[in-house]
Amino acid sequence: MTKSIAVDLHYFPNLEFFAAIAEAEELVFFPDAIYKRQSFFNRTQIRLANKVGTLSVPIQGRRPRVSQKEIKIDNSQNWLAVHQRGIQSAYGKAPFYEYYFPYFEKVFRQSHDNLWELNWEMLTICLKLLGMPVKMRAYDKSQDQTWEQDIREQLMPSVPFSERNYYSPALYFQLFGLDFDPNLSILDLLFCEGPASKGIVLKSVKKH
Repeated sequence: MTKSIAVDLHYFPNLEFFAAIAEAEELVFFPDAIYKRQSFFNRTQIRLANKVGTLSVPIQGRRPRVSQKEIKIDNSQNWLAVHQRGIQSAYGKAPFYEYYFPYFEKVFRQSHDNLWELNWEMLTICLKLLGMPVKMRAYDKSQDQTWEQDIREQLMPSVPFSERNYYSPALYFQLFGLDFDPNLSILDLLFCEGPASKGIVLKSVKKH
């Protein structure tokens, strides 16, 4: 079993993320890493009635070479209401929505200013609901720290998951239509499959 994996922090990570870290006992995150546009740091994809939709957290400014821990959410935009309405519209009728959404709603209500802190709290909840007892820690450059695997900057929206060696879609129940949409936000799996979600994640780990 891989003990420790260095990985990027995403907003409601997709299934490839969880397949990639399925064997980890510890995740190492890097708050001083430079924020990159067109990444999963502030976006996730959910399944709506007629399409796959993207939820993006607006950030303040477009300054170059800003660390992820410094990224501030632009709360002048009504993104919180948009995201909560979008999630409710997409999954309000899903079997496990009423059980799981209150966990996320509680965090949304805290009105975070810092995107790193928001992502950290949401991922903590996702791992708990999945039943994956993975430790999370932030890298401290003042200490001697090592990890067995480094997948930073590998899970990017610009490259299809099929070109990487982490995720092979395992089918599960989805709302809206017969066609299966792979690699959506972990929210899609949790709301649709509930306690069965961890088993589906493990089935989706690509065999080498």
